[in-house]
Amino acid sequence: MTPGAIPATTGLAELFAAQGAARWRLAATGVAERRAKLKALLEALLARRGEVQAALARDFRKPPEEVDLTELYPVVAELRLAIRRLGSWMKPRRVPTPLAFFGCASSVVHEPKGQVLIISPWNYPLFLTLGPLVSALAAGNCCIIKPSEFTPHTSAFLASLLGQLFLREEVAVVEGAADTAQALLELPFDHVFFTGSPAVGRVVMTAAARHLSSLTLELGGKSPVLVDADADVEDAARKIAWGKFINAGQTCVAPDHVLVHAQVHDRLVAALVDAVKRSYGETPEARRTSPDFARIINDRHLARLQSLLAASGGQVILGGDADPGSRYLAPTLVTGVDPASPLMDEEIFGPILPVLKVASLDEAVAFVNARPKPLALYLFTGTRAGAEDLLARTTSGGACLNDTVLQFGQPNLPAGGVGNSGSGRAHGQAGFLAFSNERAVLRQRTAYGPTRFLRPPYTRFVRRMVELTLRFF
Repeated sequence: MTPGAIPATTGLAELFAAQGAARWRLAATGVAERRAKLKALLEALLARRGEVQAALARDFRKPPEEVDLTELYPVVAELRLAIRRLGSWMKPRRVPTPLAFFGCASSVVHEPKGQVLIISPWNYPLFLTLGPLVSALAAGNCCIIKPSEFTPHTSAFLASLLGQLFLREEVAVVEGAADTAQALLELPFDHVFFTGSPAVGRVVMTAAARHLSSLTLELGGKSPVLVDADADVEDAARKIAWGKFINAGQTCVAPDHVLVHAQVHDRLVAALVDAVKRSYGETPEARRTSPDFARIINDRHLARLQSLLAASGGQVILGGDADPGSRYLAPTLVTGVDPASPLMDEEIFGPILPVLKVASLDEAVAFVNARPKPLALYLFTGTRAGAEDLLARTTSGGACLNDTVLQFGQPNLPAGGVGNSGSGRAHGQAGFLAFSNERAVLRQRTAYGPTRFLRPPYTRFVRRMVELTLRFF
């Protein structure tokens, strides 16, 4: 058992009870105490940067630079923002009080929800675990974390890091597989934060409903890229290739497929081929041995991706080759894909990029709106009017114009899905609010409250006062 971790499925009730006993102590903490915890986490994380890189390299050969940019930096940015803004987030917010409530003062107080559960995924096991934890700690909660069993080295690091920084009554890491997650979901948490697939999200929502636990669901879906005829095609290709192939495409907000205007289709495909070769190597062998390209998380996931590619009905323009021994699947570009194929039905979550030709942006919008609401939507266009028009006619959890993925790492922007791609918001103040109860507080400051002239018996005078209230207040 990893030092700092709790044995899977055993002792969970006792751990939950221990955190229940500590929740009111944590709820009473002020800005200085919570800020100190966040600073300690920031310092420890930066001090152990090499261990983070080594753990992720062992789990799926993630390049150290990619670890720094996509795992470490987003957490560091979340921590620094929370440390800087925590005082203003925690401060009670005064709200206007109508004249009908004369003598009263109204405010919203942010109190911790109490005991929270974070179930994190394997694809970004550091960022998508510690990001929500930052928000939970800032809001003053006790927290149990269930990291993914598919990234054992990163999970062990998290257990060690958090075990050294926090008492188990405050933050505890519970390692284990699906049965452990199921056992945790049997407990009456005040809030559950889950990141994963829509299919498992439905299971989590069903379990949480038994306790009426509030939820944040960070799910996924097929995030489209729309490239209009007036876009800077070469720039779009570089940004699409980067967003798609970081972490070998195993990113919840990665571009899933491209809908490109017929006028620039061939240019975009050629530019995408060039962008991949520039990033990962000119030849198949160079790309296979590139130190800058991650591996697929496990054999089952690799087999699923190969099956999707085989059933696509399209033409492989680049890539398609694999090395099962090292769980390598080359960065792959496919054109002429059958829109009804499995590749276009389920989230790809791997380094396969279908490029579909459309006659107009209207056709692309219709294609997007006919499918489940995506977690992210990307548009490359040369006009502001085109961007505003697209945003007005579509919906998604987030959107990024003339770039990809960046919106998810911006800590001041709320992150989350809509419909099939999730519910609730994370990051920055939105994350703090997700783990907080916004408590409405009204204070009566006089002996003559607004109901003094409105109470029974309903005399002629009282009826007149009710009439005046309806008309003027």
